[in-house]
Amino acid sequence: MKIEKNAVVALTYELNVDGQIADKCTAERPLSFIQGLGYLLPKFEEAIAGLSAGDKFAFTLSPADGYGEVDPERIIDLPIAAFTDPEGKIRHDLLIEGSAITLVNQFGQPVPAKILKVSSDTVKVDVNHPMAGKTLNFSGEIVEVRAATEKELKEGLHGELAGGCSGCGGHCGEGECEGCGSEGGCGSCGE
Repeated sequence: MKIEKNAVVALTYELNVDGQIADKCTAERPLSFIQGLGYLLPKFEEAIAGLSAGDKFAFTLSPADGYGEVDPERIIDLPIAAFTDPEGKIRHDLLIEGSAITLVNQFGQPVPAKILKVSSDTVKVDVNHPMAGKTLNFSGEIVEVRAATEKELKEGLHGELAGGCSGCGGHCGEGECEGCGSEGGCGSCGE
């Protein structure tokens, strides 16, 4: 079967960014998703469409086809008071320049961020996607392609089939991405 809309796809990949492996999914724990449901970057899905199990792939996504360019408006200054514990003490253990943290937006949703600079009264954070402005070089192999069941199309993949690796595949991971440090994966989900 070839990869087409509503096919369950399992694949391995390596993501090379700036000459380094930023993330990967292995044959022991492949990335699994349903094609065409928005789990991965649209251009990623487009690049693998029509492939079958056993096919290898290699392609490059420009920043425009990946996570966009770095948006200067998404580099913001927050009051240092926003980083306090319940007793009102500043959480200096969180305020390490260069570290990845998770903020919460006004809707209660997590927002990955990177601390750029800490001063006495403000913290400069970058809430651009960690892969914004990056050229993404993917290579890998299709492990499996099959038709999704009606239940999978309604509810998505669950259990062992859901996602696989914790890295750059769409909704493929819980926890911290090995490649970029962001929560919930980094490279393919379009977020």
